[in-house]
Amino acid sequence: MILYYILIAVIVLYSIIAHEVAHGKVAEMMGDQSARMYGRITLNPIPHIDPIGTLLPVVLIVFGSPIIFGWAKPVPINPYNFRDYKKAMIYVSAAGIVTNLFMAWTLATIVKFLPLDSNYYVSVLSYALIFGVRINIVLAIFNLLPIPPLDGSKLFSMLLPSEYSQYIYKMEPYGMMIVFLFLMFPPTQTLLWGIIDFIYGLMMFKLF
Repeated sequence: MILYYILIAVIVLYSIIAHEVAHGKVAEMMGDQSARMYGRITLNPIPHIDPIGTLLPVVLIVFGSPIIFGWAKPVPINPYNFRDYKKAMIYVSAAGIVTNLFMAWTLATIVKFLPLDSNYYVSVLSYALIFGVRINIVLAIFNLLPIPPLDGSKLFSMLLPSEYSQYIYKMEPYGMMIVFLFLMFPPTQTLLWGIIDFIYGLMMFKLF
């Protein structure tokens, strides 16, 4: 059991870190070197750790919460350095979401190739990887919500006409409160978990 929780902690930690590194790397490709200058394009967890957000998933797991999420320190980005502001904001905002979906697909693929008749350690690894598939899907879908400060708010504000995107900007002072209310509201919980379960099913049983 201890091995299982250690594996989960490592998977959750690096799922969050990979999300932030993706933002920084794509921002660098689009002309902004801020993440590189601050040493944030690295898999070393220390520069990314947020005292609350990085430990929150562990607490939620221990208490058996149905919703598990967390965050690392946001990667510093200076949009004034972008060669093409709108294109860069779309790519940078989507980078973390795409990275988590790719990680979910990668972990699901590994699970598919693990032997069915396995020993204790392979079984523990399999369950931890399955958890990793789901947590990466949760991170991706959660961040896709068009509510500040989540990535979806920046993504949709660039894609939507200005008369609609202005409403996203107006939510910014109340963003986190709206996020928590959204997660606690039963109909939106059902919708969110329905989407997560659908994507999980595709990755686990329809990979090829």
